[in-house]
Amino acid sequence: MAQKNELEYLKLNKIQKFGHGFVNFFKGIPGWFKNLGKKIWAGLKKGFWCVVNWFKFIGVTFVKGDWKTKVSYFVMGFGSVARGQWLRGILFFIFELVFILYMIFFGGHYLGRLYILGETGSTIDGETGTITYGENSFNIMLYGVLTIFFIVALIYTWYLNVKQNAIGEEYVKAKKKLASAKDDVRALVDKDFYKTLLGLPLLGILVFTVLPIFFMILVAFTNYDKSHFPPLNLFGWVGFDNFALLFQWTNSDGASFSMTFGQILLWTLVWAFFATFTNYFLGMLVAMLINKKGIKLKKLWRTILVFSIAIPQFISILFVSNMFQTDGIINGILGLISGGKIVIDFWGNAWIARITVIVINIWIGVPYLMLVVTGILMNIPADLYESANIDGASAWQQYSKITLPYMLFITGPYLLTSFTGNMNNFNVIYLLTGGGPKVQDYYGNAGKTDLLITWLFSLAVNDTNYKLAAVIGIMVFIVVAVLSLVIYNIIPSTRNEEEFQ
Repeated sequence: MAQKNELEYLKLNKIQKFGHGFVNFFKGIPGWFKNLGKKIWAGLKKGFWCVVNWFKFIGVTFVKGDWKTKVSYFVMGFGSVARGQWLRGILFFIFELVFILYMIFFGGHYLGRLYILGETGSTIDGETGTITYGENSFNIMLYGVLTIFFIVALIYTWYLNVKQNAIGEEYVKAKKKLASAKDDVRALVDKDFYKTLLGLPLLGILVFTVLPIFFMILVAFTNYDKSHFPPLNLFGWVGFDNFALLFQWTNSDGASFSMTFGQILLWTLVWAFFATFTNYFLGMLVAMLINKKGIKLKKLWRTILVFSIAIPQFISILFVSNMFQTDGIINGILGLISGGKIVIDFWGNAWIARITVIVINIWIGVPYLMLVVTGILMNIPADLYESANIDGASAWQQYSKITLPYMLFITGPYLLTSFTGNMNNFNVIYLLTGGGPKVQDYYGNAGKTDLLITWLFSLAVNDTNYKLAAVIGIMVFIVVAVLSLVIYNIIPSTRNEEEFQ
């Protein structure tokens, strides 16, 4: 039966094959979710047993461990020092001491206020204008989150301390030599040098990437906006009220947040699609034309195209934005040609503005693709084209059967990252149009060319509406993550090389 189905599939034309694949994709969605559910359940079970084994290891080590190990449960590093590993022991002890002092004099206060984010705000004396500062919700949340991270770090370090004691006991019982301080230092610059190199970058990622992301997620569950702006005003927790706005299709104050979000999300996806694939196919076409046999001055044409890359992008985009103004160069030329009868409002009309930014993005992106594609085209085996010519294949057949499949296989991951990058392409949209033209029925002063990322920026910077900006940030992550997973599983690059060939 399977063989019969395969033979029937081979008889279909391209349109029928596409329809067959399209239908099968949607038929496979329930199975995909089923498999996803199984993987999640398996992951939860694995995580549960990891936690169980973790507690079991902690308990068994304490019960069966010697007195040095038992003391180390309360005084980190004691067992290591007692067994001669004084460098490890001192480091464990210093970390614990720093944590205790931090919690007593700083972190404990903010962690204890995290659940209410402050009770006493700042006051202003009506006569003198003197400000008496109270609690600061922003600082409470920031340092409270930092304290949580510090607690997690302590738990992990404490576990390493317990594990080190267990290993030390085993070595002592087996009469093996424990690593000395000199051995530890030597290992950090030799065998474990990768830990030394990655230590500072990892700390930087935690402090400057993970911590802000966690902070942003928490902001989405507060009422942090210009009416609740510290230090003069406190903000507090509101639960899922901000996310509920995504499902309120009508608002009493006119513009709907949910409607605006839906419209901008749709335009963001349309923009990302055209910005990605117009650059991709036109860049490929330009590269193929330049690399074609018989074309002279190949280096000159490549150099001319690369000029747009050499100039800082924000400078060229700002210049082009002014060129397309009502009184810009483009309208000046149109006026000369038409005797002043033709004046196009490129940035005032929604559809013209959207088409214009896509066209300008082609001018920006094609040179990059031309350079990327040139190297790949040169690596396609020439004998494939020679065989195709012998078989009488046309130029289109050679492109559709050899060039394009090879390109898609090699550049699949690039297309994925380019698509997700264009969804967050802040520079092009913001510098060209500023999100305009603005419309009154859009929430938060959004415009017809705004992407989710530029709307987020406008809400945060111009409207000081951090709570909804955080909601949009979370939704952008969800949309990009889902699309990335779907696209990654259907692009040819995820298949093995034998199947591609």
